[in-house]
Amino acid sequence: PPRAAPRGKRQRFVDKNGRCNVQHGNLGGETSRYLSDLFTTLVDLKWRWNLFIFILTYTVAWLFMASMWWVIAYMRGDLNKAHDDSYTPCVANVYNFPSAFLFFIETEATIGYGYRYITDKCPEGIILFLFQSILGSIVDAFLIGCMFIKMSQPKKRAETLMFSEHAAISMRDGKLTLMFRVGNLRNSHMVSAQIRCKLLKSRQTPEGEFLPLDQLELDVGFSTGADQLFLVSPLTICHVIDAKSPFYELSQRSMHTEQFEIVVILEGIVETTGMTCQARTSYTEDEVLWGHRFFPVISLEEGFFKVDYSQFHATFEVPTPPYSVKEQEEMLLMSSPLIAPAVGNSKERNSSVECLDGLDEVGTKLPSKLQKITGRDDFPKKLLRMSSTTSEKAYSMGDLPMKLQRISSVPGNSDDKLGSKTTKMMSDPMSQSVAELPPKLQKLSGGGGRMEGHLPPKLRKMNSDRFT
Repeated sequence: PPRAAPRGKRQRFVDKNGRCNVQHGNLGGETSRYLSDLFTTLVDLKWRWNLFIFILTYTVAWLFMASMWWVIAYMRGDLNKAHDDSYTPCVANVYNFPSAFLFFIETEATIGYGYRYITDKCPEGIILFLFQSILGSIVDAFLIGCMFIKMSQPKKRAETLMFSEHAAISMRDGKLTLMFRVGNLRNSHMVSAQIRCKLLKSRQTPEGEFLPLDQLELDVGFSTGADQLFLVSPLTICHVIDAKSPFYELSQRSMHTEQFEIVVILEGIVETTGMTCQARTSYTEDEVLWGHRFFPVISLEEGFFKVDYSQFHATFEVPTPPYSVKEQEEMLLMSSPLIAPAVGNSKERNSSVECLDGLDEVGTKLPSKLQKITGRDDFPKKLLRMSSTTSEKAYSMGDLPMKLQRISSVPGNSDDKLGSKTTKMMSDPMSQSVAELPPKLQKLSGGGGRMEGHLPPKLRKMNSDRFT
């Protein structure tokens, strides 16, 4: 099909690096919920805001505690008597604000130069020292823990998980398949790695409701376990397009008019840290190549397998039908021959065979004299077979062309021959049965005629009374 004009850059729901293009607005009074989970809020902030809050918190805490020591020294008059050797101050050698700030830093950092120290003549200083120790431990645990969690976030591990730049649609194992490739750049494994795919596409319900970002699940092997990955080398993830797939009616021509986005989510546990990691990417309709296949990247070397990541994103064209799976199935049904008459003939043949089997059973139950009169055991079976063949011929003549039907309707054909054969077969058993009679009965029968002339008078009278 002719190539369509290139489209403008469409807004994506998920970027190639996995970032979701969603902003929450008009929260109103719901912003207070962020303060209720302050630790997670600080971890989710960007690095520049984390560093700013880290420095600001320590600076404010240090200035506040230093000012508290300076206030105690000012209220006790230690600032005016700092150089009096006979006076015992609350904190030795604290005579201005810089010296109070240095005392706080030495106490907080447990450096202890020994020049400034608390004396036993200051109970308020002892209480402030205890408060300083507790507050300092809380601030250190909160801020240092926040920075540690942010530095060890599994998002950075996702940077070493690769996805192919394009997805491809081609035939695999005789089925139209959507494929893309994933890889792990590190030697450490992803434990219990699992992959999922979502199709984001706008649609309208029968009730008229418009769904701008309707999410549909793409089967990448849930029933077979193919979604559980052993991600040691690059793997090609496949989605078979069948009647249950959302791409059942997708063809090469409709690719130019469709608008959809395939979101790929890879989850697993980082082997080194034990934390759960998630990597995401997406493919729009412009990034799905019809009739392409990925280049192989694994080669066997001496004692190991080598992965060539220079061919990780490379594809090449392969012969692929441009029709959708639905169109291919419809063309296959139109090209297949009709088999309904053959099925009907087979049913009639089965019924005729069942009738013959039933007659065989009845024949075996007849008395021995009647079985001898029939002469041959297969006599009724032949008649039924001949009658069944004639009915089959009559049925099949309705399916023949008109010329053949005219030829078969000419008089003197097989129907007359069939009638003569049946009369012969009817006469043959009777003649054989008379020949098998004893000599006295053969004489009485007179060569096959009526035996009433040789009967006794009583029997002839009884017969005449019965017939009259």
